[in-house]
Amino acid sequence: MLTLYTLKNCDTCKKALQWLDAEGIAFTNHDVRADGLTKETISKIVETLGWEKALNRRSTTWRNLDEGEKADVGNAKAISLIGKYETLLKRPVFVRGDEMVVGFGDDARGFCLDAVN
Repeated sequence: MLTLYTLKNCDTCKKALQWLDAEGIAFTNHDVRADGLTKETISKIVETLGWEKALNRRSTTWRNLDEGEKADVGNAKAISLIGKYETLLKRPVFVRGDEMVVGFGDDARGFCLDAVN
């Protein structure tokens, strides 16, 4: 089963959800703000993808952090920051078993199509 971690107001997430519906691909949608994120889930995402791919450093939330919070980021600090500010998770995150892809490009589409084949 495919799980998608999204944010309701994220345009890229909306496009991904619409595409999945149009392709008839079954998935579970998990809104990171409405449904929350467990430390275990955040840890799995960050450790699988690496903090550089998992942490959204282009977001308004990131820009509003003080310099101390932005300094010396690694996996542990990224996990802590995403736990505190769920919008720092780069989205959407597609999860199938132990495999993950972040963003909505060709890699994500292929990942989703592989899930149904």
